[in-house]
Amino acid sequence: MCGITGWLASDMPGELDQVIHAMTDALAHRGPDDKGVWFNPEQGVALGHRRLAVVDLSPTGHQPMPSASGRYVLVFNGEIYNHQDLRRRIGNEGGVVSPWRGHSDTESLLAAVERWGLEATLPRLRGMFALALWDRRERELCLARDRMGEKPLYYGWCGGGFAFASELKALKQIPGFSNPVSRDVLCLYLRHAYVPAPYSIYEDIYKLEPGCMLRIRIDASVSAPVRVPQAPCRESGFEIGRYWALKKQVERGKTSSQKSEQEYVHDLESVLIQSISLQSVADVPLGVFLSGGVDSSLITALMQRHADQQVKTFTIGFEEQGYDEAVYARAVAEYLQTGHTELYVNARQAREVIPRLPDIYDEPFADSSQIPTFLVAQMARQHVTVALSGDGGDELFGGYNRYLWAPGIWRKFSLAPGWLRRRLVRAMIGASRGMGEGGRLGRLLSRRMPVARFGEKLQKLGQVLDGVDDLDELYLSMVSTWRDPGVLVIDGHEPSTLLLQKDAWPEFESAEQRMMYLDAMTYLPDDILCKVDRAAMAVSLETREPFLDYRVVEAAWRLPSNMKIRDGQGKWALRRILYKHVPRELIERPKQGFGIPLGQWLRGPLRDWAESLIGVSRLEREGYFRVEPLRHTWEAHLAGKRNHEHALWPVLMFQAWLDRQEAGD
Repeated sequence: MCGITGWLASDMPGELDQVIHAMTDALAHRGPDDKGVWFNPEQGVALGHRRLAVVDLSPTGHQPMPSASGRYVLVFNGEIYNHQDLRRRIGNEGGVVSPWRGHSDTESLLAAVERWGLEATLPRLRGMFALALWDRRERELCLARDRMGEKPLYYGWCGGGFAFASELKALKQIPGFSNPVSRDVLCLYLRHAYVPAPYSIYEDIYKLEPGCMLRIRIDASVSAPVRVPQAPCRESGFEIGRYWALKKQVERGKTSSQKSEQEYVHDLESVLIQSISLQSVADVPLGVFLSGGVDSSLITALMQRHADQQVKTFTIGFEEQGYDEAVYARAVAEYLQTGHTELYVNARQAREVIPRLPDIYDEPFADSSQIPTFLVAQMARQHVTVALSGDGGDELFGGYNRYLWAPGIWRKFSLAPGWLRRRLVRAMIGASRGMGEGGRLGRLLSRRMPVARFGEKLQKLGQVLDGVDDLDELYLSMVSTWRDPGVLVIDGHEPSTLLLQKDAWPEFESAEQRMMYLDAMTYLPDDILCKVDRAAMAVSLETREPFLDYRVVEAAWRLPSNMKIRDGQGKWALRRILYKHVPRELIERPKQGFGIPLGQWLRGPLRDWAESLIGVSRLEREGYFRVEPLRHTWEAHLAGKRNHEHALWPVLMFQAWLDRQEAGD
């Protein structure tokens, strides 16, 4: 795992050296083991790299790395798990690089590019990556990102040139960086609690989308910002295209050959074992994040079964009732006999992370599970350099509660006339007020209902059903923190995204599959994978995601729908594999998530901090948010009328991020 950065500025060759060093130093946390820069004033290009040494710890893995012929220079972040296979294939085709300088995947990748070209190489890669390749002969820069978006890559126009980096903080080192906050993107952020690709919070700075490759020629007008659409484009030496698309895998899955359930499960287990085996290769200590749920328990079980030594597992627990899953992880770890480490933290320790979040995430980000994610990464880093995680299992195999509830709820709810729907919504929200976890009704329901924090979820259900007219609107409501962010953002107009572009969706046999696809395209890369990458990289920990190996993804979309969701339960196929290794009773329980009691904290120990960020005078001075709707939401939350934590946290995280930007300036 590493950090990469670069700058094309043909009009300012004298500044390349100083600027690329500053940009690279800003990413030191992503790669504490080594630093490298390469620049060519004549061509007006500079590349920088920070290295976290995981494979080939020797100096032969140093980057930026030139190719054997000298034509290409590469900076690369990630892991190519099949790079030894690439070396064999190159040799078999008569393209042997002799002698190999080391055994790094970076060298293998460069040799593949020289043999086949970048466009033909990318589909052959099995791994996670963000890369930048400079072609000295063609004076052309290529950027590429892995298929599912595990590794981040920003790019755009600032300071009189074109730049890219793993994180925004590197771009802000460029002299003259003055890109304003995009109010339109701020609307998107408030809806989703993250900034969706291809946008960033800054105007003229973008995220390269998963599965995409970008080309820009040095003779292009690199100082002239281009509004980058989501579709591939070509404009004055600038081009974006897709080398892999999840949509195509979904469409192919519908036409795959029919097999028995036993054959589907066997094939899935085989490809999972292969993925875990490939991702367990490292020259440094390696472990697993274990929550005790289906996904992480399956990764751990398969890894432990095929490992030649005890697997190290890591879990974090919370003292607050209803938020602690460490006991379940411990039971799984004891059964599998892993080397288990757990850390219990109290509310004060968790809250101490909050001031660090603007620096860790580098642009507004408001998935509150970012706090425990950072804490478990911090703990794991004391023991290992690489940690495997179960992310992606929910989106691929039907794990989220919305897949289980939304279609059935809508079928019943849609039968009622509009006036009755409105009454039902008010009734659900009203009833939820007496169902707090600490109240008598809440305790009673927690014993009788198979749903963690039932009252909180009943209120959320009432809120998402309010005013929706079809199942697609219900899904959009369920994934929105602010249903109408334009009401809050002054002069903000929400751009269109994939969630509204129905003509770009594949056809699906079920609403559940449609939701899984949209989550995999949006929520997974822009929230889940962003959350894990930034939290882990803040402590120089590499994370790997076996479920996101593209062959596992393709196998998942070949499964019939009823092998994902059956009898009101998700991940049917994964459970069939898991229960061969772990007793069912250790796993079967309500899905809880990786949360914190944020609503309670905002009424208690975080109240003064929040008030300082959204005070009336400050809001009026900054001019981003309309005072009345925001203060109304805040005061309703304080009064206990509704739990507005999910709406308030994005605003507070933006304000805290804005504070940090102003302090940095």
